Amino acid sequence: MKRFFAFLGWLALALAGIFLAIQLSFLVRVWWWTDHNPGTTAFMESSLERLRAKNPDVKLRQTWVAYDRISPNLKRAIVAAEDARFAEHEGFDWEAIEKAMEKNRKKGKVVAGASTISQQLAKNLFLSADRTPWRKGQEALITVMIEQLMDKRRILEIYLNVIEWGDGIFGAEAAARHYFGASAANLGAESSARLAAMVPNPRYYDRNRNTAWLMRKTQLILARMPSAELP
Repeated sequence: MKRFFAFLGWLALALAGIFLAIQLSFLVRVWWWTDHNPGTTAFMESSLERLRAKNPDVKLRQTWVAYDRISPNLKRAIVAAEDARFAEHEGFDWEAIEKAMEKNRKKGKVVAGASTISQQLAKNLFLSADRTPWRKGQEALITVMIEQLMDKRRILEIYLNVIEWGDGIFGAEAAARHYFGASAANLGAESSARLAAMVPNPRYYDRNRNTAWLMRKTQLILARMPSAELP
């Protein structure tokens, strides 16, 4: 029996060591990306694998642009649409989380989320789209790392350069050229609001660009943009 408990103790220590090593690897990469641009993300790699199953020669479309070369219209539209308190919170919008939980409780299923831009960035950089308890827990830990090591401007800069905006389309520059034939720097208010409206389901809206819902969401974001606070 003593050997059994000793084995369990060593197993627990080994698992704790593995867990800490994984967290350290995430922390080191987040630290590196405070002043170096990510070459790829978990979401990009997953998308490329999916697309290459159909066409081995396919390439993702993404061009990195600095924060100052992204239209303030797009920045405001994204903050207005995805995380109105982005400049204020420390990674988690507890008020939005509480409202989402109450809405989901009333509906009896998950119909609303409250992920901040920082949480979405954590997921895009490192994780999958699975909604498992482990993934959400890991997302929370990485979000804390991101918020502690990066300022809000850098968080938003990386986010705007790596999020998916269509099938094989990643980042603001590729999205602006794909949908509007313009650079990210020259996006107007309505174009920016439309791009922001597409973020929750970009592949669908890449194929269905004129749905009534997308038009309504675009107008709603336009109305909110003047009050969006940027870092």
